Amino acid sequence: MPTASKKVINGWAMYDWANSVYNLVITTTFFPIYFTEVTKNTFGENNVPFLGRTFKNSALYLYTAAFAYLLIALLLPILSSIADTKGNKKRFMQFFCYLGGLSCMGLFWFRGENIEWGLMCFVLAAIGYIGSLVFYNSYLPEIADIADQDRISAKGFSMGYIGSVIMQVIGFGLVLYFERQGNPTMGLLITFLLVGCWWIGFAQITFRRLPPSLPSTSSSDTNFITQGFRELKKVFIQLGHIPVLKRYLTAFFFYSMGVQTVMLAATLFAEKMLHLPATNQIITLILIQLVAIIGAMIMSRLSARYGNLQILMVVVIFWVFICIATYFVADVAEKGMNVEYYFYTLAVLVGLVMGGIQSLSRSTYSKLMPKTKDTASFFSFYDVAEKVAIVIGMITFGYIDEMIGMKYSVLALILFFIIGLAFLQLARMKNKKNVFTV
Repeated sequence: MPTASKKVINGWAMYDWANSVYNLVITTTFFPIYFTEVTKNTFGENNVPFLGRTFKNSALYLYTAAFAYLLIALLLPILSSIADTKGNKKRFMQFFCYLGGLSCMGLFWFRGENIEWGLMCFVLAAIGYIGSLVFYNSYLPEIADIADQDRISAKGFSMGYIGSVIMQVIGFGLVLYFERQGNPTMGLLITFLLVGCWWIGFAQITFRRLPPSLPSTSSSDTNFITQGFRELKKVFIQLGHIPVLKRYLTAFFFYSMGVQTVMLAATLFAEKMLHLPATNQIITLILIQLVAIIGAMIMSRLSARYGNLQILMVVVIFWVFICIATYFVADVAEKGMNVEYYFYTLAVLVGLVMGGIQSLSRSTYSKLMPKTKDTASFFSFYDVAEKVAIVIGMITFGYIDEMIGMKYSVLALILFFIIGLAFLQLARMKNKKNVFTV
């Protein structure tokens, strides 16, 4: 199919601009900082009570995020199949967008003692973010020719990084302003409100420009729940007959455990292990996002020249070295040495490969998919694999943190990357189609 008009492509990419502020400002930067500080101030220590048990506050944050990802992983296959069957994926995308945006605004009323409210809003915001993405991602093969998908996928991620950096700078300014006024938390709380407004507001451009999706069935009396499970079964059977895609999904599953956990736990690591001030953490994460824009563009060009799978393998190897270096930086920090500049170097390296691996993973999957109207159902498998990987990664990270320390949690992630690398090699060896530029 020919690539859609520039207006449609820009409208699609604008949703990355809209919702990426949640991923950076809420999950990666401001909320983990706020959550650990406000719970420590409320309960007088890092251990906090929740549901009749005491948790380390950093581990509770990771467990709660894992719970949110598990919920949406269970729901997405059904929802996306329904969207394909009825041709209303835009409506589902809108529902999850509004759920996520409003839940971000709800964090404004989280003060520490009402920990249940804060975690509920955090879970619903995560569900809104993840839920909308599966429908957003499934539009890619509908609006872009296979030759343009790497470039357009990278454009979406780049737009997301730019938008999130702008919102993060605004939030940083608010934090500094209110700290000088003697209220260190108000800047964070107002930022939560602004994230929800930004997300919902800019998403309207996407909703106006994206074309309606076509249903995969013309029957008006189809039971959409029954049909949804039938679609899941059909997709599962098709995946079994595409060896390259099956091996690639397995690789993606394992290396996503490492990539996504690093992204979600970076702020906690900087605070707990390196004892960096909140302002330094925010500056570092802005640096990561700016470098990630360049990284996504570089990976897109390299994949066009050398092939998607080959570049993904190089990037995964790079992640292994990042984990090893991070462990040694944490070890040095425990000895009381200043590691601030080492951490900034690591941040640049993470940013360089973070945007590239996300963008290239999405477009690689889109290329390997068979031609079908059931794009949302296929992308639900992709998203479910990623979300279940995040659940395993974060639970592993949090459990090891509670047992023997966070620096060993980072070291454990290497195993996930190595397994992912092995399956990427198997996928590359199995690839006999002329799908990639070699």
